[in-house]
Amino acid sequence: MTQDEIIAEFRAAEALLDGHFILSSGLHSPRYLQCARVLMDGARAERLARALAARLPADIRDAVDAVVAPAMGGVIIGHEMGRALGKPAMFVERPDGVFHLRRGFALTPGAKVLMVEDVVTTGLSSREAIAAIEAAGGTVIGAASLVDRSNGKVELCVPYTPLIRLDVPTYAANDLPAELAAIPATKPGSRAAA
Repeated sequence: MTQDEIIAEFRAAEALLDGHFILSSGLHSPRYLQCARVLMDGARAERLARALAARLPADIRDAVDAVVAPAMGGVIIGHEMGRALGKPAMFVERPDGVFHLRRGFALTPGAKVLMVEDVVTTGLSSREAIAAIEAAGGTVIGAASLVDRSNGKVELCVPYTPLIRLDVPTYAANDLPAELAAIPATKPGSRAAA
C-alpha cells in the first residue's frame, strides 16, 4: 500500500481527526489518528495488517514465533498481525499499572516475538511492553506499528517498522501555540497521561 492509500483508509473510516487532543503520552496535538475506528472494519484491519507484515524485514518476518501487543490499543492490530504472519497473537495488560501477560497467555522461553502497537508517539508503551515480553521469557526481535507519529525520534532498541510515518506536531501542556490553546482539549487515548 502507498502512503496515500493508507491515509485514504484512515479517512474512509473517519479516523483522521483535527482539533485539540491530549495524547496518551500527555502531549497535545492538533491531529489524532483513531486507530480503533480504522480497525473496527475487519476487512480494512486485515488489509492494513497484511501491508504492515509485508513491510517487515524478511529476516524478522520469517523468524517470528509469536506476536504480542499492549492492551488496549494494540489488541486488534496485534491479532491481525498474528493472522497475517500465521503466528499466535497475545497481549499484555496493566492490571496493576505494569504490563504482564495474563489470561493464560505464555511464551516459550526464548520465543522470538514481534511487538505490535497501533500508534507510537514517545515509545513509552512499546518499551514497557517489550520489557514485559522479556520478563515473560520472550526475545523481542522487532517492533511494528500502524503509525509512527514520533517524527522519527522514537528509540525502541529493536528494529522498528511502521506502516506509515506521520509528522504531526506535539506540544507540552505548558507550551501550546495560541491557536491550539483556544480549542477545548479532548483525550481520546486509552492510557492516563504519564
